[in-house]
Amino acid sequence: MSSLQALCSGLPLRPLPENRGRRAGLPHAPVRTPGLSPAEEQEQEGAALHCVLGRACYLISPSSNTAKLAPREMQKQTGGLPGWSGSLRTGPWVSEWNRGKSRWGDLGAHTPAILTPLPFPHPQLALRNALRYFPPDTQELLAPEFAQELRLYGHIYMYRFCPDTEMKAYPVEQYPCRTRAAAAIMHMIMNNLDPAVAQFPQELVTYGGNGQVFSNWAQFWLTMSYLSQMTEEQTLVMYSGHPLGLFPSSPGAPRLVITNGMVIPNYSSRMEYEKLFAMGVTMYGQMTAGSYCYIGPQGIVHGTVLTVLNAGRRYLGVQDLAGKVFVTSGLGGMSGAQAKAAVIVGCVGVIAEVDGAALMKRHKQGWLMEVTDSLDRCIERLREARKRKEALSLGYHGNVVDLWERLVRELDTTGELLVDLGSDQTSCHNPFNGGYYPVQLGFAEAQSLMASDPAAFKALVQESLRRHVSAINRLAQENFFFWDYGNAFLLEAQRAGADVGKTGANRTEFRYPSYVQHIMGDIFSQGFGPFRWVCTSGDPQDLAVTDQLATSVLEEVIAGGVNPAVEQQYMDNIRWIREASQHRLVVGSQARILYSDQKGRVAIAVAFNQAIARGKIKAPVVLSRDHHDVSGTDSPFRETSNIRDGSAFCADMAVQNFVGDAFRGATWVALHNGGGVGWGEVINGGFGLVLDGTQEAEQKAKMMLSWDVSNGVARRCWSGNPKAYEIICRTMQEDRGLVVTLPHEVADERVLQRALRL
Repeated sequence: MSSLQALCSGLPLRPLPENRGRRAGLPHAPVRTPGLSPAEEQEQEGAALHCVLGRACYLISPSSNTAKLAPREMQKQTGGLPGWSGSLRTGPWVSEWNRGKSRWGDLGAHTPAILTPLPFPHPQLALRNALRYFPPDTQELLAPEFAQELRLYGHIYMYRFCPDTEMKAYPVEQYPCRTRAAAAIMHMIMNNLDPAVAQFPQELVTYGGNGQVFSNWAQFWLTMSYLSQMTEEQTLVMYSGHPLGLFPSSPGAPRLVITNGMVIPNYSSRMEYEKLFAMGVTMYGQMTAGSYCYIGPQGIVHGTVLTVLNAGRRYLGVQDLAGKVFVTSGLGGMSGAQAKAAVIVGCVGVIAEVDGAALMKRHKQGWLMEVTDSLDRCIERLREARKRKEALSLGYHGNVVDLWERLVRELDTTGELLVDLGSDQTSCHNPFNGGYYPVQLGFAEAQSLMASDPAAFKALVQESLRRHVSAINRLAQENFFFWDYGNAFLLEAQRAGADVGKTGANRTEFRYPSYVQHIMGDIFSQGFGPFRWVCTSGDPQDLAVTDQLATSVLEEVIAGGVNPAVEQQYMDNIRWIREASQHRLVVGSQARILYSDQKGRVAIAVAFNQAIARGKIKAPVVLSRDHHDVSGTDSPFRETSNIRDGSAFCADMAVQNFVGDAFRGATWVALHNGGGVGWGEVINGGFGLVLDGTQEAEQKAKMMLSWDVSNGVARRCWSGNPKAYEIICRTMQEDRGLVVTLPHEVADERVLQRALRL
């Protein structure tokens, strides 16, 4: 049996795979420490936690570092079976016991296991939920093991079932499937879990610190098995990582429907999320992690290129960024794109990162040109590159607050402003669980405190945020421009008491704009957003063919006549595609991204499908997009922050988009709570559409891609955006089947004033 056939054969139970725990040589997710109410903390303190696990019963004591089978008398009272004795130690040696050789490769520092109390008041429910995946004859062995994971890491990942098979996007024909759609979905899933792509591969986290593909490894095995069995008359339904099953449907229906984090609104708080995730009943899918459409940091490189390019145009009044300095932070799954983007636009990019493993990963990939852990050397090199107008990506191994404060000191002592543009890409949507590291502590020390004393860690994070903003505010008094990158940085800074307020602002506005409010919002309103594709053959030559086709298509659209603003967007993207191969953007699957509008997306899809039919492209192509798009996301502090009719906090657009994509031809659809700015702050959705060269695929692409853009443009038009109004009117002229309700402006503001005085 081949390794892929084995992956698709269901949970490996007889025999059970060896439990090697967390594997050395891989970066690992921080320990999860759900916040408890005072009553819940009192319930835990000093008391043994009684866990009924199927047919066996265990006592887990927060103070004794042991998890042992309950006395025979308690077994009888709870219906458990006697006959097993002994205890599972959970002392300091466990982290060593967990270490083992791994075929996943040496990718970064191992986060040490930190002994913490069980992280929420119902561990028995978490264990019961985990054991549902396994037959009774395996539960006595697995239960103490899962209890240990819950105690050490705050979640049951089921490390025993982490596959030995090399995780990567294999050529689509190698997957043992009954449908091409299922094989394409497998290709995408395995790419999301490729250690070269994923941030914490053993914890099934693709990016953003907690963007899960699945909640545990049992879900991965079952999903692969279901996909291998699936026919064209079945749909696989996914509930927050859990494969509910295959259900009868029609050939025209989606083959896969995903929901992640769909929690009742009143309970969609960060504290509730951590408890629900610990119980294994929901998960945070970020955006393209839980929808299986992540394509590595290339996905955000292009968006960052456009953002920095347009920031230079807007704030500095320049087209050429040579000699300009851009300072920011983060070199993780998404933020790692900043280093490459700085070089592409030709500026000096200085990116701070506290995690040495993440920094070296980008350096080894060639995305980060130089690294230093010395602030003196960092400032010296910045000055050199600025003077010589070098294109440089410089990684500073340290805390970004130290860097900002050093730039303030240079300004105050020498009068020299060394930075022109600034932003931040720490994972501030998750600031107290590894998304933001306080300047007062080193990396390892911070991880330890995060697990052992979450309240103290939170206090330090908020103090650090206040210092962070104070330094930025000082620099902004000069000719320096800062924007929020939609990572909830300003939102969390405001909650920490930092000086980010703006006089007369509404709830989505701060002292500094978000990149959507000043830069990307107008691009979205014109229908442009992050369209992407994956060549499932895995052949770089197929990707080269698609690059050529996409370039030709956009040139033809320009030749047909477009307005100057739209032409500027097309030209930026043509330049991007032409230079893409020389910038070594591919990490993982053979994928590409560009920003395009409805007309461009449809034309590119048709060209790809016809090339597949002719054999010019050897295997199906998956079309997708980031959820961060024209229509895909309702997020008042990011994607819809420039919606000013009061509906920025409404999520009709994203939900309607998910539903509309499903019945217009998408191969799979996903709807998520959370993503970008954090849990409870956003609803977003995405899709995958498999082009296989058939006429049916072409019709689906035309229908679905048109809706997927026009929905958002129409909503932005109704909110009063003039650019969206112009675009949707033009689209209605080109497609008589599209009829959109257009807004009327209030011609005289005095009408409102007089009416309100009545």
